[in-house]
Amino acid sequence: MKSYNLYRDDKGAVTVEFTLTLPIFIALMFGVVEVGSLTWINLGLQHAVELAARCASVNAALCGSTVAQIQNFAAQNSYGLNPPASSFTVNVTNTLTPLACGNQVYAQTSFSWMTAYFFNAPSKAITAQSCFPLNS
Repeated sequence: MKSYNLYRDDKGAVTVEFTLTLPIFIALMFGVVEVGSLTWINLGLQHAVELAARCASVNAALCGSTVAQIQNFAAQNSYGLNPPASSFTVNVTNTLTPLACGNQVYAQTSFSWMTAYFFNAPSKAITAQSCFPLNS
């Protein structure tokens, strides 16, 4: 009969290593997806407010001259997001209330974390702002 040394037995070592590293790998993957989603929403809102502020200052025939039309234009140009037009605030420059920078568009929306379903994380407010000088 062979003498069997238990401390030299390496069967199942890969399984133990896998179970130790799997939670770390999953947490990293969720983190990458969350940060990517947050960045995408922030980029979409910033693009929308910049485009709307520029359009209101340079080419009002394209996006409209009223606040509601500029809000709808901003909501339509938000990179695949679907924010309501009411999440955009527009300050249009006129002769009575001139702004130092021109037409200003501001957006605010909330971002719900995917992991909030597991950990009750609060939603994060995302804001974007742009101001474009008037076409002279």
